[in-house]
Amino acid sequence: MTTAPAATNSSYRDVLRRDRRVTGLLLGDLLAQAGTGMLIVAMPVQTLAIHGNVPAAVAIGLVEAAPFLLSTVLALAISLGRFSAPPRLLLLADCVLRAVTFTGLGLLAVTGRLTLPLLIGGLLLGSVFRMAGASSRRLLATSMVGEADRFAVNGLLGVGGNFALLVLGPVAGGLLVASAGAGWALFADACGALILLAAVLWCAPRSPAPAREVKPHRESGWRILRRRPVARRLLVVVFFFNFLYMPIEVALPLYVRETLHTGASGLGLLWTALGVGALVGAALVDRLRDLPQRPLLITIVALWALCPIALAGIGSQAAAMVAFGIGGLIWAPFTPVAYSFLQSGLRPDEQQPVVTLWTTGSTVAAPLGLLAGGPLVAAAGTHPSLILSGVLTLLLAPLAAWSVLTARDPGQGAAGV
Repeated sequence: MTTAPAATNSSYRDVLRRDRRVTGLLLGDLLAQAGTGMLIVAMPVQTLAIHGNVPAAVAIGLVEAAPFLLSTVLALAISLGRFSAPPRLLLLADCVLRAVTFTGLGLLAVTGRLTLPLLIGGLLLGSVFRMAGASSRRLLATSMVGEADRFAVNGLLGVGGNFALLVLGPVAGGLLVASAGAGWALFADACGALILLAAVLWCAPRSPAPAREVKPHRESGWRILRRRPVARRLLVVVFFFNFLYMPIEVALPLYVRETLHTGASGLGLLWTALGVGALVGAALVDRLRDLPQRPLLITIVALWALCPIALAGIGSQAAAMVAFGIGGLIWAPFTPVAYSFLQSGLRPDEQQPVVTLWTTGSTVAAPLGLLAGGPLVAAAGTHPSLILSGVLTLLLAPLAAWSVLTARDPGQGAAGV
């Protein structure tokens, strides 16, 4: 079975040097996600300040899940139905709505009028286009390059996202929360949305090639995946991989407070350690471009499972940062490798429905995992929840092996999707 690409994939450097528009779009995406990365630290702190009679773990789970709920409905309409909109338009709508809504939430926060229901409601409404925007970023960027450059662009999206969400954002968020308050991070995310808005208007073409080739009566993403068993099975693996990770996000603020005995600064340092590891891992994706991708994906799932298990047995800030950093190194290549693997077997007219469905299926695991993670952490405790997350993810590895190694799809692309 052939699992490695037949054609030579371009390197990061080649892609960045060749196309300034792609570079500009990637830079805008990086800066926008830095604002979102600040919320990783700020929103749990803000939630703990306003949760009232709601249990802290449950309140954190609700706040973390809110941005995904309505955005899932829209993304499913795009991926499973016949509703279609150009990726560029969807991303612009996401930027505008986030900028307006998060500015309003920021004003309420800094004036002391923000309540838990208002925060949850604002995150629900302001993130309607979040999931469609996430898939549109990838579709826009990969549509601006040739097939040989797609792996590098997916990898660069991972590098920028990991650096912004897990290094730059949490560091800046921790400093901002400590010096000015958690509410100011909402303004930072709004500013990031405006930066991405400008980058899309300036760099992204109005009619990317795939959008012009979409059929008048296109197939749904699910119908396309039915013809590709490996891609469909791998979507199940990706869903549970993300679902089982989410209780960690609920447990982490409590782990920092109860076990490490630190506050926002300690949480920011942990996310920074994860981000540094993820940044290194994303950079190494460039070196993995010619390796068989199916075994690589399985290995990532198995090794990441050991991270939360190790974290549960650690009681010092420094050791926890090392464990989380190694986890980031292992986890980072998963998304760019998985999407490159998927896209290599799709026709241009199949890209939007399938990529949006994949993004939806993998991302919808987040709110479900967070909603399950809140009661789990509240009932079982922080350390048992971390161990359970790791053990169940470790059991997912054999399922991943069966899913991607036992079948070969008809009409698949070079990567063997």
